Amino acid sequence: MATVDRWLLPDGIEEVLPPEAARVEAARRQVLDLFQRWGYEFVVTPHIEYLESLLTSAGQDLDLRTFKVTDPASGRLMGFRADITPQVARMDAHSLRREGPNRLCYAGSVLHARPRALATSRSPIQLGAELYGDASPASDVEVISLMLDMLAMAEVPDVHMDLGHVGIYRGLARAAGLSGEAEQALFDALQRKAVDEVAALTDSLPAELAGMLRALAELCGSREVLEQAAAVLAGAPAVVKAALADLVAIADALAQRFPQLPLYFDLGELRGYHYHTGVVFAAFVPGVGESIAQGGRYDHIGADFGRARPATGFSTDLKTLVTLGQAQLDAPVQGIWAPAEGAGLWQAVQQLRRDGRRVVQALPGQDAASAREAGCDAQLQLREGNWQVVPF
Repeated sequence: MATVDRWLLPDGIEEVLPPEAARVEAARRQVLDLFQRWGYEFVVTPHIEYLESLLTSAGQDLDLRTFKVTDPASGRLMGFRADITPQVARMDAHSLRREGPNRLCYAGSVLHARPRALATSRSPIQLGAELYGDASPASDVEVISLMLDMLAMAEVPDVHMDLGHVGIYRGLARAAGLSGEAEQALFDALQRKAVDEVAALTDSLPAELAGMLRALAELCGSREVLEQAAAVLAGAPAVVKAALADLVAIADALAQRFPQLPLYFDLGELRGYHYHTGVVFAAFVPGVGESIAQGGRYDHIGADFGRARPATGFSTDLKTLVTLGQAQLDAPVQGIWAPAEGAGLWQAVQQLRRDGRRVVQALPGQDAASAREAGCDAQLQLREGNWQVVPF
């Protein structure tokens, strides 16, 4: 390979240069501070671990997005984390083993063998929060509110929310006694809003159940959709009615807390169906095809780690948050350029640094041009026996 190609990075893998890296880091600190103010404790998960742990309760999508390698020490398959959520679930279930509600948050790079969508990064910085140990809609309202608080802090404009509940479809599919293959086929058709295909796949079911399943493809829109769903699902099993009641309770709480937030409901949206168990939600902004933050309830994920716990949470890509947000994040601080040497210079430089100032000391042969390249807007000069900071 020609040496000129050695600087190339794989598709979807990018580096973050100054000053963008400084903005990303400033945003990371601000968001984690926000999470801390809500009572969420920060955890750090490993970049790589055994595959069976990393893919616990995960669907095929996560399996396909996970880079896999063989551990030379044990011979076992390992994976580079493509999603931090299962790792945090293991911490709650196995490592921490707290009895009551447990609030955890994280921020770290993940690696995707396949991107979530075309033109998206394969090395996002995943940032999120998870709440374990409480099955009530209040937990879902809390994590959604925290997600919206985060987007507001970043000043992401024109946010609107999509809400659904996978328990509605799951309850109807079980009542209909659908096989795994038939359930998957119907699931795929609902995701595509393929009304005729949904009708064909439910043709052999009892009329009432078939009607309810067919209605899911069209139960989408504003708040009125929930009233329509209550009428359409009046004869549904109790578990379906309970799921709809939870969704209504969450919607009402969000409307009260965020009266200006546009809410869109889609009872046929089954995002993360093989992973989530309850409400699912996502934040969108105009002009961006993919959700910018998303989450939902995923109860019992800890079962494979020895302790099933209710769980709900959300995640986002920190780099996307910085790109879309209009908040004036802490800009890279300007600096003070100090000469290479001088009597008492070291003491003066160290005092400025202790005071929180950024000081870049010249190396031999560097001049004012180097100072500007280093982002300095002032210099340290010796005047009347004292080192003083003066503008360039």
